[in-house]
Amino acid sequence: MTPDVIGVPPRAADLPRALALEAVHMSKAFGTNKALDDVSLKVEAGELHALLGENGAGKSTLVKCVMGFYHADAGQLMIDGREQVVDGPRAAQALGIGMVYQHFTLVPGMTVLENFVLSRAMLPAVLDWKAERARLEAFLEKMPFKVPLDAYAADLAAGDKQKVEILRQLYLDNRFLILDEPTSVLTPGEATEVLGLLRAMTREKSITVMMITHKMREVMAFADRVTVLRQGKLVGSADVATGGAAQFAAMMIGDGEIAPPAARAQRDAGEVRLKVEGLAVTNEAGKRMLRGASLDVRAGEIVGIAGVSGNGQRELVEILAGQRIADEGGMAIDGKAYGATRAEASALGVACLPEEPLRNACVGAMSVAENMAFRDFDVPPHAKGGWWLQPASMRERARGLISTFKVRTPGPDAPIGTLSGGNVQRAVLGRELGRAARVLVVANPCFGLDFVAVSETRRRIVEARDAGAAVLLVSEDLDEIFELSDRVLVMFEGRIAYDAPIAEARPDIVGHHMAGH
Repeated sequence: MTPDVIGVPPRAADLPRALALEAVHMSKAFGTNKALDDVSLKVEAGELHALLGENGAGKSTLVKCVMGFYHADAGQLMIDGREQVVDGPRAAQALGIGMVYQHFTLVPGMTVLENFVLSRAMLPAVLDWKAERARLEAFLEKMPFKVPLDAYAADLAAGDKQKVEILRQLYLDNRFLILDEPTSVLTPGEATEVLGLLRAMTREKSITVMMITHKMREVMAFADRVTVLRQGKLVGSADVATGGAAQFAAMMIGDGEIAPPAARAQRDAGEVRLKVEGLAVTNEAGKRMLRGASLDVRAGEIVGIAGVSGNGQRELVEILAGQRIADEGGMAIDGKAYGATRAEASALGVACLPEEPLRNACVGAMSVAENMAFRDFDVPPHAKGGWWLQPASMRERARGLISTFKVRTPGPDAPIGTLSGGNVQRAVLGRELGRAARVLVVANPCFGLDFVAVSETRRRIVEARDAGAAVLLVSEDLDEIFELSDRVLVMFEGRIAYDAPIAEARPDIVGHHMAGH
């Protein structure tokens, strides 16, 4: 079959509104690593199709081949039954294929109108903004989402930003949408609304959607079919109506073992161990991110902080980890002032697993053993005289932590940057919990991790709580908050907007406060 010439592709408007897409025997290797190995899948027109798999399963490689970011080594791409050669994102867009990425791509300093218009591949030398507005308003009249055209992207709530991202793809005449973790920054209500509207559009055959997600609840509620990849290979496809969450999870992990939830010890919380009072901080752009935030966490308690990204959670964790200095307020541990220096963290038993640990808690080019020794590399037995390092001692301790925390690595001397996200997470948890922690601060600990890594990470957090640690859990995953927490807080615009024991908290009420209502 001869592929169409991409130089003059058929206009998306000339194609059926909802597109069918098929990858046929697609392979892609990076050196000796075969990221895709003879993968075939078919997404029918008007379908909401979930693409599942652990980290490194090949999901991202597959969609990048579809979008033209990568060129497959073998295989074909079929659009509505016709073979196409897509040599870049612009060619994909010309065929009606668009992608909504995990992180927003809107220009914050532009209005919604400007973000729409300036995203077009071809623009006239002089724009008629009045005509552009009229054209866009007519387009939005036919859409299920409503967005404010004159609002700046930076001022939109996360749910509205996601709607703009999706609408922008439709405005560009894209009728096959690839969504990468589309609800990771949304409140539960926003996630249900966005996915519900997309499902309605697929049922009307207006669009086809392929969604990459780790949230099985959303798969079961909104998807029509799933395709599962594992280690670069196709495991299989199945209808959601005839399959189950347990079946899909088993397809993803193969012979892997999902650890059961840790048995939570029945215990009353102890004395206040971590106290935060009146923290205020301004970020590099001059925006006030914390506005008098105050909270406390007791020994043997997990306090979960829910909130949409950008409401001060990141800055709070950075202050607790010693990566940012507060403008106002203070912190105390067991009644002693805490300035988050390395010496204070060591003396007071503070452990921290920040968001994106490879970027925020590791040096990628250094070995696993060296990264695991960051807390105590300059004290015996890892050093003599406070400066003469003992690599053999670091390796010996690292081997024990690698075994205990099930870190998959060629050995303690492997650069930590070569490990998968889940194994970096395990290595940092091993470093932080390899000694008795009195306070544990964790931020989005399972973001982007596969089922096996998620279950292991959450079990370790609960074990720290049961051992008497005061745990502050910051997470944008409300299911995670409700699964692990003893008490739930909501952070909105730099303040604690809600505080309730887990027995009294309800997801809809928490989501309501997350949205600022």
